[in-house]
Amino acid sequence: MIPKYKAIIVDDEKLARLDLKSVLSSFEEIEIIGEASNISSAEMLINKLHPNLVFIDIQLRGESGFDLLNKIDFSRMDVRSRGDESAMNSLATFGELDFVFVTAYDKYAIRAFDVNALDYLLKPVSAERMKQTIEKLNHRRVENSDHFRRLDYEDVIFLMLNNKYRFLKIDSIVAITSNADYTFIYTDDKTRSITRKTMKEWENRLPENHFCRIHRETIVNLAYVSNISGWFSDSYKVFLKGFEEPFLMSRRYAAKIKKKFI
Repeated sequence: MIPKYKAIIVDDEKLARLDLKSVLSSFEEIEIIGEASNISSAEMLINKLHPNLVFIDIQLRGESGFDLLNKIDFSRMDVRSRGDESAMNSLATFGELDFVFVTAYDKYAIRAFDVNALDYLLKPVSAERMKQTIEKLNHRRVENSDHFRRLDYEDVIFLMLNNKYRFLKIDSIVAITSNADYTFIYTDDKTRSITRKTMKEWENRLPENHFCRIHRETIVNLAYVSNISGWFSDSYKVFLKGFEEPFLMSRRYAAKIKKKFI
């Protein structure tokens, strides 16, 4: 089955958007779900329509395509404040959103890849060149799939939290709890966010040496475990640094977490 990707196009020239749509019409993997002519409307589209892919021009009227990345909530990263853009190389897309920069100039290519863009296309974009981009997209998604790609503790993931795309550092995650098809993420700044990821997805992706499932509804970061005490005969209390209320651990997971600390 051919994977389907929902895409939006961001370009301040209507003719340029039409040209790109014409090229993309040859690829049944791509469904254009929206268009924007500036950064603010692009941001609204992303938060409203939840696309998988953004084709964006770099030079917009009075703006830069890179400004859209600056609109994304970087509150969970200190990369920008350090000026350390090379740290973005640890970014791991969690099956959410990829960026393809489209421009008439090649001078921005290095910066585009520094922010982990999927690709950098020069106008006018040919069908053959677009085919390479789609192949790259498919390859990245396979590499990042549950079967092939387990995250590293130093990775940064890009996913939707509280209905807004954000960057999240793996080592900042303290605990994850389930809520049907959603999960709550507790981070070291003592905030709780919700995302549409299942416990199974998290368990398959998180680094095994650092995270452990302690209950069918809870995963914890072992670095934050401060104490484990008995509760009832079939359960324990797991206390995490910075959190007053403990998380319950069922007996069936007790042996598993014990092995992690040996």
